Amino acid sequence: MLKALIGAAVVVVLAALSKTRNYYIAGLVPLFPTFALIAHYIVGKSRSLDDLKTTIAFGMWSIIPYFVYLAALYLLVDRFRLELSLAMAALAWLVAATLLVTVWVRLH
Repeated sequence: MLKALIGAAVVVVLAALSKTRNYYIAGLVPLFPTFALIAHYIVGKSRSLDDLKTTIAFGMWSIIPYFVYLAALYLLVDRFRLELSLAMAALAWLVAATLLVTVWVRLH
């Protein structure tokens, strides 16, 4: 129930921000590291410090698929409907994330 309320609150904040003069800040709100905090706490409590640092390093590299998503969406919104652009950008993220994991596994 608490997770649903937090999710709903985030949606309300995003909707409110999108109507303000600083609408672009709505792009920052979803990047608050809620799940990263949870993941780092769990890994930090259940694994070694080296494992935690590896998780953090991988998290830093995970910015690449998000950037690919944003770049794809930026380029696609002028050419396609919003829904199709979002779907294609999500697919671009999936491809980039798959490549990241594949390369990471081979190097580590």
